[in-house]
Amino acid sequence: MTEKSNVEFSEREALFFHSTGRPGKIEIIASKPMATQRDLSLAYSPGVAAPVLAIAKDPATAYDYTAKGNLVAVISNGTAILGLGNLGALASKPVMEGKSVLFKRFADVDSIDIELKTEDVDRLIDAIELMEPTFGGINLEDFKAPECFIIEQTLKERMNIPVFHDDQHGTAIIAAAGVINAALLTGREMKDLKVVVNGAGAASIACTELIKALGVPHDQVIMCDSKGVIWQGRTEGMNQWKSAHAVKTDARTLTEAMKGADVFLGLSVKGAVTSEMVRHMADKPVIFAMANPDPEITPPEARAARPDAIVATGRSDYPNQVNNVLGFPFIFRGALDVRATTINEAMKVAAAQAIAELARAQVPEEVAKAYGKSQSFGPEYIIPAPFDPRLMELVPSAVAQAAMDSGVAQKPIADMAAYRQSLKARLNPTTSVLNSVYEAAKANPRRVVFAEAEEEVVLRAAIQCREMGYGTPVLVGRAEVYDKLRALGVRDPESFELHNSVNSPLVPEMVDILYGRLQRRGYLRRDCERMVNRDRNIFGSLLLKMGQADTMITGVTRPYAQTLREVKRVIDPAAGHIPFGIHVMVSKNQTVFLADTTVHERPSAEELADIAEGTVAVARRMGHDPRVAFLSYSSFGNPPGSFLENVRDAIQILDEREVDFEYEGEMSPDVALNPAVMKNYPFSRLSGPANILVMPGLQSANISAKLLRELGGATMIGPMLVGMEKSVQIATMASSASELLTLTVLGAGGIAL
Repeated sequence: MTEKSNVEFSEREALFFHSTGRPGKIEIIASKPMATQRDLSLAYSPGVAAPVLAIAKDPATAYDYTAKGNLVAVISNGTAILGLGNLGALASKPVMEGKSVLFKRFADVDSIDIELKTEDVDRLIDAIELMEPTFGGINLEDFKAPECFIIEQTLKERMNIPVFHDDQHGTAIIAAAGVINAALLTGREMKDLKVVVNGAGAASIACTELIKALGVPHDQVIMCDSKGVIWQGRTEGMNQWKSAHAVKTDARTLTEAMKGADVFLGLSVKGAVTSEMVRHMADKPVIFAMANPDPEITPPEARAARPDAIVATGRSDYPNQVNNVLGFPFIFRGALDVRATTINEAMKVAAAQAIAELARAQVPEEVAKAYGKSQSFGPEYIIPAPFDPRLMELVPSAVAQAAMDSGVAQKPIADMAAYRQSLKARLNPTTSVLNSVYEAAKANPRRVVFAEAEEEVVLRAAIQCREMGYGTPVLVGRAEVYDKLRALGVRDPESFELHNSVNSPLVPEMVDILYGRLQRRGYLRRDCERMVNRDRNIFGSLLLKMGQADTMITGVTRPYAQTLREVKRVIDPAAGHIPFGIHVMVSKNQTVFLADTTVHERPSAEELADIAEGTVAVARRMGHDPRVAFLSYSSFGNPPGSFLENVRDAIQILDEREVDFEYEGEMSPDVALNPAVMKNYPFSRLSGPANILVMPGLQSANISAKLLRELGGATMIGPMLVGMEKSVQIATMASSASELLTLTVLGAGGIAL
């Protein structure tokens, strides 16, 4: 099912997202170095001749010498786009690009979107079949029924790579996982379920076929379409796919079919199910109202009629979301890794069972944070969350095992335990945690002070914050801010909360607070009045200090050090902590934390130890097992120097504190990060490359962070300010709206404390 958020994005913000920077959502990058003439000669002519000849001799080696084995085509002709209908191939491209992004984000599968401008079934089949040499798998998307059945089945017969129509089978697999768990919770066996399916399109038929494969008897499933029950002998509006699920029954309407039913699977239209229908279902009814974008009946309506009901929908704003992203990336991951020739029924059943088992397992901290509360298996948690990091390990391995057991794997996996470990290593845990932090912000939105609201980039971040449901913006600026909001396309700018010192009733109390803090530090009361009235950072920090908001973002109009000085006039360090800055470098399968990058020019040994402990806490909140390296130009005394004692003393301080994480130093960056170089120091206490780099001073730290931001290929998050009594984030002057929003959510979500 396509995810529907509980917060609607405006058309303007969606278009801005897709058009800003590089248009679209995907790009192609080289996986090998291309820096020298020799690199280019190896990549193309003459070096390319060697793999060409090898593949010509043995076609299977294409998986060894090309990207084929990790490449999926996402193909559509746009005849059934999301819930929008037949809008054509070109209009489907944003959706197919999005699908490609999800493949990469969730399962590290490379994919290319292909939109075919034809509704002719034969031409579509021929075109897709001809692509077999290029791809390791085919994901069909947004093809209308009944043509989608013909296209998929014919391609599966003709092609020797997996062909998977996600609109059918993706929904079916996730729904089946939920049905397995709902049956378990209600004390039912699959063989005893009486099921009503409303809708006879691609997804409905796939759901029906899969639950039957899981043990629900054919004659205990009643399927309905817009003309009523599909019963044996009916001729009106029938086709071969509907006829396969016709049963002997006296029921002719959905209302009649629902009487005594245990399970309802809806893939039809909004409002198709009434409260009266639900009341006539069996005890503890199970209702999957998956119509897109609005369900057949909402969970509150269903539970009002039957408090004992278990309800799932396709939406993210209700529990038990049937979301295809739980399935297709991981199913293809497993299929590709064993070079499966198809995705068969056994593999789909294995995926459904693995997803069901995951929901019954103890819920990890990342998932619990996303919901804003502890989650455990039960009526409101029968389907795992899509950002559960364990999906990457469990579902592909289950699919791969089923492919091997059913005889469709061309490259069986000899060591399944090692394979599962490799799956865990493919993705960076930071990506899952960041996603969960954004979900946590939605679940528990905070009030956010945007201290520089007269800046366009800040207003864009504030707009996104509100429209995406991450928090309530508290803007600091003059009345002209409303005009700027209107110019950015906001229809109701006055609905934004705006604070201006010119007319704020809070100013007298703010002056009292500030004067009380600064009167013995050389400031007169009129100095404090001037700062409150003229300095946005002072004013915004006082809003935070007085409890008018939960977090603050600033920094785009003034240098970091100046902004921090202004903030510290109002906000103190947290008790027992020192403030410092962290930059986080996120690559595909590695995250490295750099500290202190913003505050302490030459930290003492005690401060270095505190910085290490504070960074470890942040790393753990982002899903990492910390390994700390105290960096220097010297590695364990070679070469000797005059500025090594602080680092060595910091190590001794941590020894005395008996901390529960790995740490080592002093060491150069290559020793800390390169396993081959690290082998020269077998006495090192680090079990692997460091992921936390504590820098010896602000010069090296800040320069390194900015160089990596400008020259590195990884994503840089930060600087995050930690160690303050209130959540304050100070961005850089070059920050984008997206970067401001990320810092805001990290601060509000408890990562940067």
